[in-house]
Amino acid sequence: MPSIQGYHAHVYFDVQTLDQARALCEAATARFDIQMGRVHQRLVGPHPEWSCQLAFSHKDFADIVLWLALNRKELVVFLHPLTGDDLADHTAHAIWMGAVRPLNLEAFAR
Repeated sequence: MPSIQGYHAHVYFDVQTLDQARALCEAATARFDIQMGRVHQRLVGPHPEWSCQLAFSHKDFADIVLWLALNRKELVVFLHPLTGDDLADHTAHAIWMGAVRPLNLEAFAR
C-alpha cells in the first residue's frame, strides 16, 4: 500500500451555491486543522466544476470526513489521498460525497 502524505477534499459549487460552499469551507477551517485553498470560480486542474480545496492530515481524516458528510447538504465533495500518484489518487483512490462527476483526466497525461 502506498504511503499517504495527506488528503484533499474539493468542495464543488456553482454560482447559486458559492456562498454555501465558502461558508462550509470556512467553518471546516475554524473547526479543524485544515488549509483552505482559493475559492475558484473557474475550472482548475481535473475538476469539472468550480471548487475550493481543503488540505488536511491523516490524523484528522475520520473527523473531517464525517463532519463534511453531515454538513455538506447538497454540495458535492470529492476526496482523495496524496500518495504521489496523482492519476490513481483522483481515480482508483477517490471518495465521492454526492454525485460522481467526470474528471478531466487529461490533466494527468503521462
